[in-house]
Amino acid sequence: MTYREEIDAKRIEQIRSICRDLPKSCMDFLRHIAVTTGTFTRLAYAIDMRTFVFYLNRERIPFTEKTPTQWTDDDLAKISASDLTAYIEYLTYYYRDEDRIEANGLPKATVNHERAIKRKLCSIRSWYDYLFKERRIPSNPTLLVPLPKIHEKPILRLNAEEMQRMLAQAETGDALTKGQQRYQKLTSKRDYAILSLFLGTGIRVSECVGINISDINMEENAFLVTRKGGNQVVLYFPPEVATAIGEYLEERLKTETLPGHEDALFLSIQKRRITQRAVEKLVKKYASVAAPLKPKISPHKLRSTYATNLYHETGDIYLVADMLGHSSVDTTRKHYADMTDARRRMAAQYVHLPERVDEKDDHSEQSTQESTEEHPDS
Repeated sequence: MTYREEIDAKRIEQIRSICRDLPKSCMDFLRHIAVTTGTFTRLAYAIDMRTFVFYLNRERIPFTEKTPTQWTDDDLAKISASDLTAYIEYLTYYYRDEDRIEANGLPKATVNHERAIKRKLCSIRSWYDYLFKERRIPSNPTLLVPLPKIHEKPILRLNAEEMQRMLAQAETGDALTKGQQRYQKLTSKRDYAILSLFLGTGIRVSECVGINISDINMEENAFLVTRKGGNQVVLYFPPEVATAIGEYLEERLKTETLPGHEDALFLSIQKRRITQRAVEKLVKKYASVAAPLKPKISPHKLRSTYATNLYHETGDIYLVADMLGHSSVDTTRKHYADMTDARRRMAAQYVHLPERVDEKDDHSEQSTQESTEEHPDS
């Protein structure tokens, strides 16, 4: 079984486990969209539906009399606009699981902001839209409540100096703590290769951890990557990335791994395929010393850095969309708004207006005066 198949299998198990505590229509809906969506998307839907169902069961009196597994389609059709409006307020601060405990012994709260709230509402809308189209409910009450308006935030990315410092820290670890330096000496070539790959190709963290040794072609400076949704494409990396990967590969090929991880490119200290969480933590570790004023640097922000650099060098947003694996260029524009701003700045350099009339008159009078001074007899 490949890495991708293992991940999909784990997610399917999670989906089934979640749906055991939900109304039957939840699994019906997820099976309905299985052909057009990946396991990651369906797992997100399952989690969002669980949050909504548990909210109704705990907070809204008409839904407390039966357990969620006993709810029928008629029960689900009873939700009102007021239920949904209250749900939006509920999502801003709630306790998701009594087993999640803070260090002080108190329950851990979940906080959602406008983007997460909108996504959760869209999940419920899709579920109810399915029920309505299948004629299992008479109407779709989720359409009665408008979605939250999303306020765009400036995109966080690294500048050239910050990228240089981050790569330098992955190589030397000079600014890390003593404890971090002990591990950094063991993983420096791996960390440098991972950061170089992010900054040089813009791949996703899930794509990074899924790369196998057999996916790399050092003669062509190319590698095979499995995109979100399962499509596979060949991407090419610049010479700097090739050098970093080559140096790491020399070390990696000498490493004996745990069974089942022999072909994994990037390994953890435990000699198994590195996890997404581990990659996120190492990026944050190096970013904290390379760009201390940008504490939320993540693999996705390195992806944004690559996209912006590529666009500024080429001006080709279609190329950027293709390299990022976006199915629509509109997605690229949405996530990297700075690109369109850069094109607007370019427009100001190409269009010029005629000189103002009074400026022309001033130039004309000055020319006449100069001419009279040179030829006083005229």
